Amino acid sequence: MSKGGRALRKRAAAIRLVVFDVDGTLTDGGLVLGPGGQEFKVFHVRDGQGLVMLREAGLEVAVVTSRSSEAVADRMRALGIRYVYQGCSDKLSIFEQLLATLNLRPAQCACVGDDLTDLPLLARAGLAVAVADAHPAVRDQAHWCTQLPGGRGAAREVCDFILDVQGRLAAMTARYARGAS
Repeated sequence: MSKGGRALRKRAAAIRLVVFDVDGTLTDGGLVLGPGGQEFKVFHVRDGQGLVMLREAGLEVAVVTSRSSEAVADRMRALGIRYVYQGCSDKLSIFEQLLATLNLRPAQCACVGDDLTDLPLLARAGLAVAVADAHPAVRDQAHWCTQLPGGRGAAREVCDFILDVQGRLAAMTARYARGAS
């Protein structure tokens, strides 16, 4: 479905929470391991700015990932993301907890992922998004697939789309242009 589709825009208009996977979604999926197993990840700065813009617009942002990494904790802390769940083998139970905590319905949640572990969330979300280079089964489950791959601007594409549909992107862009970030 194209981003201009009426049904897709209706789904995006209802979103109050956006849940992102990390590896392959907020990163390109590559893992760099250092001495002692220390993990290094590369995050795209514009994706981070998109997450900040969602927060500034009053939307909730969460990260739910199967792996655990101090790099993820540090990056999400720097972006002001409160809901960070790592080492989750059961992403769906975390999703259900988030909905209860925030008093939201699944239709008010977007989930963005790239691999098979994301399928339960995508099946439950009001707006299921697959990054461009997601596994074919994930792309098949999604309401929309980004044009950009994971870790290369896909998250920002999702953020901008939701903010635009909700009528918030233009004002936010103008505010940043005036230097009032």
